[in-house]
Amino acid sequence: MSDIEETGGAAPCLLGEMEQVALEVGRWRKAERVRLIAARQALPVAARAAADVWLGDALDARLGAVSGRVIGLYWPIKGEPDLRAWAARCRAAGARIALPVVVAKGAPLVFRVWQADAVLERGVWNIPIPGPEAEEVVPDVVISPLVGLGDETYRLGYGGGFYDRTLARIMASGATPVVIGVGYAFQRIATIFPQPHDVPMGQALLAEI
Repeated sequence: MSDIEETGGAAPCLLGEMEQVALEVGRWRKAERVRLIAARQALPVAARAAADVWLGDALDARLGAVSGRVIGLYWPIKGEPDLRAWAARCRAAGARIALPVVVAKGAPLVFRVWQADAVLERGVWNIPIPGPEAEEVVPDVVISPLVGLGDETYRLGYGGGFYDRTLARIMASGATPVVIGVGYAFQRIATIFPQPHDVPMGQALLAEI
């Protein structure tokens, strides 16, 4: 019987190599986040506004009719595409819009319905969120902002793992939401060096700038 079979796990030297790889990937991702977020925030206002319109139209074409569907969106920060005008259009077409809420560090996000006239609270990182009285829902569609987009639609985010945990939990429940990442074409990179916890999105829309 081998050492691995006797211990029921990986050999110590292999564990050391895996930990080193994870550490190097973490450092690389951190540097990429800094680079890509800076490039995103440096975009001219006019270019950003044009990209918002393009992304809204592209989402309309991709999703088709939205009446009766719950769309999980996001509140834009750090130069992310601003799809709030598109969200208002979807509401007018009969969709319900929900925003993600951080409930605890290391926990999946929850989505709360965002009514057009609702007074939003300040959540983690001062991001506006619906209050606890808002209905919690499971989205039929999840629109996820990107920091970077790797091969096979793996998403580079801010490093908290919130979307990965959230998508894993939703899919484990048997739900099959349409998941679309949104961003800009320059955010496409060869790979994010996916780790076991990373969950691919399935689809992405990147606006040319």
